[in-house]
Amino acid sequence: MKHYESLGYLVSHLNIDLQKALDERLKRYELDIRLWPVLFALWQEEGITQTELSKRCDVANYTMTRLLDLLQVRGLITRHQEADNRRAFQIFLTDNAKALEQDLIREAERVNEHFLVSLTDEEAQVFIKLLNKINRLS
Repeated sequence: MKHYESLGYLVSHLNIDLQKALDERLKRYELDIRLWPVLFALWQEEGITQTELSKRCDVANYTMTRLLDLLQVRGLITRHQEADNRRAFQIFLTDNAKALEQDLIREAERVNEHFLVSLTDEEAQVFIKLLNKINRLS
């Protein structure tokens, strides 16, 4: 098998390039790529627990604790202890984080556009659809 026939190689290579490109854009906001999945998940649904957030971002709970610490220090999230479970915390965005949403989503869209520029609109839609189909199976 050649490297250009290996799904793992191709996806890994694309992922590295995508992360580098988005990381460069996030630095303008004094953020980095490690925090992107957390913010993105919370923009979709805030008030979820740290455990649920770890699952959605596919990171270990102890790693999520560190990421949340960074976001809290930057004034982007707050943690609220659940009344019925003192060990569980719900995570909420601050007004500062909510204010960043549109700008950061637009930065991510620009990265997507850059990487999809060689595809037609129809090819790009099919590519995204196929990636979603594959990801649902794993």
